[in-house]
Amino acid sequence: MEPLHYLLMKTQSQLHRQIMAQAADLGLSPGQPKILECLSECGECNQKTIARYCEIEQATVGSILLRMERDGLVRRTQKDGNRRALYVSLTDRGRQAALQVQQIFQQYDARAVSGLSTEESLLLNQLLQRVYDAISQPERKSF
Repeated sequence: MEPLHYLLMKTQSQLHRQIMAQAADLGLSPGQPKILECLSECGECNQKTIARYCEIEQATVGSILLRMERDGLVRRTQKDGNRRALYVSLTDRGRQAALQVQQIFQQYDARAVSGLSTEESLLLNQLLQRVYDAISQPERKSF
């Protein structure tokens, strides 16, 4: 049996490749589907919140948002005259793209668990959440 880290990496890589192939057909580039999902779920929010949700650097979010704004998917606005605090929201075109992305994500979620029972699928989600929680904790050094 392959080690856990390798199986997780291989699974994520395969899933990402297939999702991005379909997202590219919609004219989306890497990073954009997850940001669309974030804005669809959270509504208007700032760049820091998007970065946290997507688990990517704020600077990376900024460069992705520039292209998304140029393509008419999002709009950025100031709140309360604070020029440093820009809030991002979906445009009508962005909402349409977010719905299409949601369908792609649902399709691949269903495909990923197609060989599992409902109980196994729920258990897999619970176990993966626990694995994520464990590796997200600061590493304890044992000397």
